[in-house]
Amino acid sequence: MVFITGDTHGDPERLSKSALKELAPGDTLIVCGDFGFVWDNSKAEQKILKAFSKRKYNICFIDGTHENFEILNGYPVTAWKGGKVHRISDNIFHLMRGQIFTIDGLRIFTMGGGESPDLDYRIEEKTWLKEETPSKAELLEAANNLENVNCKVDVILTHEPSGIIKDFLKLGDNEPIHVTSLNAYFDELSKCAEFDRWFFGSLHLDKYISNSYIGVHKALVNAHTGERVSI
Repeated sequence: MVFITGDTHGDPERLSKSALKELAPGDTLIVCGDFGFVWDNSKAEQKILKAFSKRKYNICFIDGTHENFEILNGYPVTAWKGGKVHRISDNIFHLMRGQIFTIDGLRIFTMGGGESPDLDYRIEEKTWLKEETPSKAELLEAANNLENVNCKVDVILTHEPSGIIKDFLKLGDNEPIHVTSLNAYFDELSKCAEFDRWFFGSLHLDKYISNSYIGVHKALVNAHTGERVSI
């Protein structure tokens, strides 16, 4: 089975054995960005990753806006389940942008990345990395991969939501809505792709917007059915 959850930001409790007691050997967990456990290569971090690597299930993640891309991109790129990944260990994988994976019978399209909402206050190479936003090459590769499957997938996994969904969820806020070019790209994706469920994590909320669009944060959701199994 495949299970989905939201941003973990390097919090070990989010991926503790008790938090993931629903997972059985051979299952796959996917985090929708801001994984946070590939951050500084510290001894403490390596100890956590080593403990995760002993689990009997896969721990996967797409990238968000808060990642150490220099360290992440230093891991070897290999093929896994039909798409390209950074292999962190035998059971820990970064699902790269614009890829299509087939996991436990589900065809899954992944597109990590985003744009920091406080970008105007950040400094390039210090508090902001341009790598957080997908490149033209990554978007083109995504389009080609989708064309190869006639734009039909079971699940779409992104960090950011589409612009339309972001607008809808921010209607009650008094703050201005920051819609990025990536949000607009996802608007077009939602029109051209056929899919059952679209999960996203950047807004840090557990919410069913519809049967198809699901925001995830701390909840654990069954990707096959869309049902929440724990929170």
